[in-house]
Amino acid sequence: MSNFVGQSWRTKLRLYRQRMQNKFIFIAGVFGILAVTLGAFGAHALKALLPAEQLSAYQTGISYHFYHCLAMLGIAISPEKTRNSLGLPFLLFMIGICLFSGSLYWITLAKADVVPMFGLVGPLTPVGGLFFVAGWTILAFQGMKKSA
Repeated sequence: MSNFVGQSWRTKLRLYRQRMQNKFIFIAGVFGILAVTLGAFGAHALKALLPAEQLSAYQTGISYHFYHCLAMLGIAISPEKTRNSLGLPFLLFMIGICLFSGSLYWITLAKADVVPMFGLVGPLTPVGGLFFVAGWTILAFQGMKKSA
């Protein structure tokens, strides 16, 4: 906080927004790393453990994980004025990836006897899907707002 001493409020706000953009890019990058890593794991390690038809749920999780990583990156690199109103869709996409894709990963790994199966994992998939829908809905409404 000491690096803000003596700076105007506009400079402080600009620096804060730049840090937020950097955090958004970092988070989108980490989610992208996970998507690539988990995709490679599914293509190589799980392929040996499960038949192709059981891997389809895992592949669906990877696909949605990637789609929403790209949406998060789009939000992160959007112009500052737009990005300020898109923090909520960014967060909803993060939660959606964790719940939707994460539950599909867990279910597939449980079928391969890599992790234990819990009864609560299956219902997380549609809940994660609702987070995706909510994120896209808010994103769409933000696009309909009149610019000042």
